Amino acid sequence: MDFKDSDAEATYRAAARAWLDANIAEYDAGHYPDDMAKAKAWQARKAACGYACITWPQEWGGGGGTPIESVIFGQEEAKHAVDGSYLTIGLGMCVPTVMAYADDATKHRFVGPAVRGDEIWSQLFSEPAGGSDVAAIRTRAVRDGDDWVINGQKVWTSGAHYSDYGIVLVRTNPDVPKHQGLTMFWLDLNAPGIEIRPIHQMSGGSSFNEVWFEDVRISDAQRLGPVDGGWKVALFTLMNERLAIGTSGGVGPEDILAFAAQANGADGPLLKDAAFRQTLADWWVQSEGLRNTRMRTITALSKGQVPGPESSIGKIVAANQLQAIGNTAVEAGDQYGIISDPALTPLKGAFHAATMWAPGLRIAGGTDEILKNIIAERVLGLPGEIRVDKDQAFRDLPVGA
Repeated sequence: MDFKDSDAEATYRAAARAWLDANIAEYDAGHYPDDMAKAKAWQARKAACGYACITWPQEWGGGGGTPIESVIFGQEEAKHAVDGSYLTIGLGMCVPTVMAYADDATKHRFVGPAVRGDEIWSQLFSEPAGGSDVAAIRTRAVRDGDDWVINGQKVWTSGAHYSDYGIVLVRTNPDVPKHQGLTMFWLDLNAPGIEIRPIHQMSGGSSFNEVWFEDVRISDAQRLGPVDGGWKVALFTLMNERLAIGTSGGVGPEDILAFAAQANGADGPLLKDAAFRQTLADWWVQSEGLRNTRMRTITALSKGQVPGPESSIGKIVAANQLQAIGNTAVEAGDQYGIISDPALTPLKGAFHAATMWAPGLRIAGGTDEILKNIIAERVLGLPGEIRVDKDQAFRDLPVGA
């Protein structure tokens, strides 16, 4: 691994840092009506200067840059409290799928507005009966001339309540094995027949949604990829998803170290507790492993190579560490650990937020178990799990088994 910037990379980093220093004050200004408007304004500012979607072609509104330039800008932007969460799913997962599988007219219509932050996208895959098995979906689309009619339900759809458009995976052929009868479409989330119901989470927020489809009519021109070929398109989307959420963000070992220096455990100062110190050391080693794994990815990008499976590894480790750190800090607070008021808790409630959010992160983008299977089978070459439904038509699979 190479931890140093090349001369060209150092020059780009200096330019990115200077641009951020010159523009961040406008982002921090308090004259936006809400957080979403603030995020959209920042995205538009970046797009106007070639710092939004840096690796995307300029003809589609991107920066026309290299992957390592995108990494460098991301590193520098991360030093500022910039919230890009409203746009992550669209720009990290949905719009890349549109760029890869849509016709030119669709690309010209949607890619530029997404890059500028004018329109927000969400991804509609998960279903109540499917669990972690994306290919088990039952939302169906039936051909009607040049149109398709969709009926069914999606769940855990992040950001659907504020999104303009989405990509949806549906079943178009129940007479073949489950992976072979899927098709991907894009759709307008304000179309007739779509009902979006936010789900109240234990964190107090409602970032996830149920989405219901009742006789939703869409054109065949909205299809992404071939009929019944949606599984390949979905894999492309999921690959981008796991890269986009390969790190958890939030609190880390350095945060709980600072907390422990002032907190008391059952037998005195928490930082003097031998068991806690051992756990803290383990977290620190994990964090260094993640940092070096990310550096391996960055090195590959710098050399023009395609990164390996590091995103799956990073997500498993980071999500579990985030949950463990949050739980430890909340438990150390004893009866005060249940207090989540940012004005009364360390780091403005960040540990409490980690406890409430991390379980969801361990599901998003593939559960721990799914990602471990991917690493075992596709990286380590271990035998795959037995699949008794591999050659069965989807309509013949038992329901509720």
